[in-house]
Amino acid sequence: LLVRNVVCWTTLITGYVEHGHGEEALDLFEQMGSEGISPNAVTYVSCLRACGSIEAIEKGQTMHGHIERTGLLESDGTIGNALVDMYAKAGLLTKAQDVFDKLPIQNVFSWNALISGYVEYKHEEAAVECFTEMKLKGISPDAVTFVCILKACGNLGAKNKGIEIHAEMSRKGLLENDLVLANSLLDMYAKCGA
Repeated sequence: LLVRNVVCWTTLITGYVEHGHGEEALDLFEQMGSEGISPNAVTYVSCLRACGSIEAIEKGQTMHGHIERTGLLESDGTIGNALVDMYAKAGLLTKAQDVFDKLPIQNVFSWNALISGYVEYKHEEAAVECFTEMKLKGISPDAVTFVCILKACGNLGAKNKGIEIHAEMSRKGLLENDLVLANSLLDMYAKCGA
């Protein structure tokens, strides 16, 4: 290409990230910067996903600083979600919670990133608290939320909470065509000895 703009770079970076080549994606990000091309919100989201997948947290923290300085965090919710997800995947749950708390809009994706991080790093009680708070704030859980929270209930042996979630999923008709949810429900009951 004669003209390599931010859209071309971002498309290439995103392709690398989506095919599991996080290191190469971050190398392209560096090369893009060396050519004087400034990243946009989509570029940052892809690069933060790469950082989370390969645990390149120092690079992610550097990007976080750039994002805050440019004001993108306040203007683009997907960047905030990507930051929460990156920190949660790395087990930096306090940092993930801090970013989450500062998000102008907390949607199901940001809640899921936080809840899955808590479950992944064995903070099931915090995951259940987040789930409860999410619903109190009027955010409807999706299939990802339910898979995570069922895993938390199973790990805690919280059969009663699991039964409550099972009833909610049934009311919403989520179990009829979702094998992953059904398997998560079976796993939760098995772990609870039921």
